[in-house]
Amino acid sequence: MLLKGAEIARYLARPDPTRPALLIHGQDAMRVALKRAEAVAALTGPDAEAEMRLTRLAGSDLRKDGATLMDEIKAVGFFPGPRVVLVEEATDAVAPAVAAALEAWAHGDAVIVVTAGALTKSSALRKLFEPHKTAICAPIYDDPPGEEEIARWLAEAGLRAVPPAAMRDLTTLARALDPGDFRQTVEKIGLYKFGDDTPLTPDEIAALAPTTVEADVDELIDAAAEGRSDALGPLMRRIETQGIAPVTICIAALRHVRALHLAASDPGGVQAGLGRLRPPVFGPRRDRMGRQAQGWGGRALEDAIHLLIETDLTLRSSSRAPAMAVMERALIRLAMMPRGRR
Repeated sequence: MLLKGAEIARYLARPDPTRPALLIHGQDAMRVALKRAEAVAALTGPDAEAEMRLTRLAGSDLRKDGATLMDEIKAVGFFPGPRVVLVEEATDAVAPAVAAALEAWAHGDAVIVVTAGALTKSSALRKLFEPHKTAICAPIYDDPPGEEEIARWLAEAGLRAVPPAAMRDLTTLARALDPGDFRQTVEKIGLYKFGDDTPLTPDEIAALAPTTVEADVDELIDAAAEGRSDALGPLMRRIETQGIAPVTICIAALRHVRALHLAASDPGGVQAGLGRLRPPVFGPRRDRMGRQAQGWGGRALEDAIHLLIETDLTLRSSSRAPAMAVMERALIRLAMMPRGRR
């Protein structure tokens, strides 16, 4: 049976223990691993590893000895409770062994969970699971989690009432982060808010989101974009000690100014334009960039883009001018440029 759309996430959160087998496959190994962990935990309950109710088989080993799977699903555990046999990194070569185990499966046997990478339509595993009347096939796509899935993760972390503004920022953050990083961020939020009945705020999400090595560069570019030329010198010295190349700063500044220009030029308004950015921005960062875009205006931002392109060409040329000094001068000029021209 092939699952589609939202039913994939819902089923993997609460898989049916009366079905004999589940195939989870997808291009992104991290997404597959997260869904596999979620499904196995729901099937076995707590302490499955310690109570030996979870058996792991490598797909490569099963290819050599297909009878192992049959032995494991029929084995009687020492501890009571549901059992799972997990076949990891499976390929089409294990399809005959899985087919035989499915044919012999009976209620009370261990549930078979198979994980695989990207499988084509002609895959033997897909052809086995998709038309099967009782086994489940769950393809994992590279789509970020939706509000329903995020709300479920938050509830598992102890947060049940999340205001719309906070959910909007979490949904945006889910598009910007890798699945594993986002899931860890949700767990961190749960620990932070443990015992705290106040609503989750966008500021708290921004504070708990993973920081990047470009944090100081972002602060420098914000200072230039907001006309704070007096702050540029100390920030440049701090960044210089970190060994960040001037051309890296220039690329980041150009990316930032282009994002402001897109937002300022959007027919739906600045906030609509910011919502279309990739990667997305959220929380206080989004508000700050919105103020910057409104303060500059489209024409002024075009001039800023030209300035940074010229600086980038200079930095990449054979000029003997000190590169960091060239970059600092460009940021000072950027900070002192006239604003507000639409």
